[in-house]
Amino acid sequence: MEALVEQFSLGLAIWQAIILLIVIFVLGKFAWKPIVNGLDERERGISEALASAEKAKLEMARLTNENELLLKEARAERDSILKEAKELKDKIVAEAKGEAQDASLKILEQAKVEIEDQKNKALAEVKSQVSSLSLDIARKVLSKEFENQGKQESFVSDLLKDVKLN
Repeated sequence: MEALVEQFSLGLAIWQAIILLIVIFVLGKFAWKPIVNGLDERERGISEALASAEKAKLEMARLTNENELLLKEARAERDSILKEAKELKDKIVAEAKGEAQDASLKILEQAKVEIEDQKNKALAEVKSQVSSLSLDIARKVLSKEFENQGKQESFVSDLLKDVKLN
């Protein structure tokens, strides 16, 4: 350090101070303002970007909330539609069962009526055949019985005895 103090020159120090002041003046006049303006502009741009990012964040939060609400509404609507579809299906199935039961009851009723009709027709036919056979048998019996005139007269007198006059 002593060597430096020995080599110290007052003139050189003054010239260095003058050059330093000139450099500071020139930098202050020509470079300082543009640098400060650039820094101010950059600071403004950064603050605007931060504000814009904050706005975007708030907008994203708002959109997220809206999306959640829409999703809830869509789920509720889906559940409602599914419930209505299930109720409609149950109603259709119940109606189909009811109609099937009604149709089967009608078919059974028609079958019973038809069976009754067939039975009545069969009974009528049997009665007709029985009466026909009875008449044939009676005719044959009577014709055998009344071949003789004496038997006819005795039969008529027996019938007249059974009849009472008032």
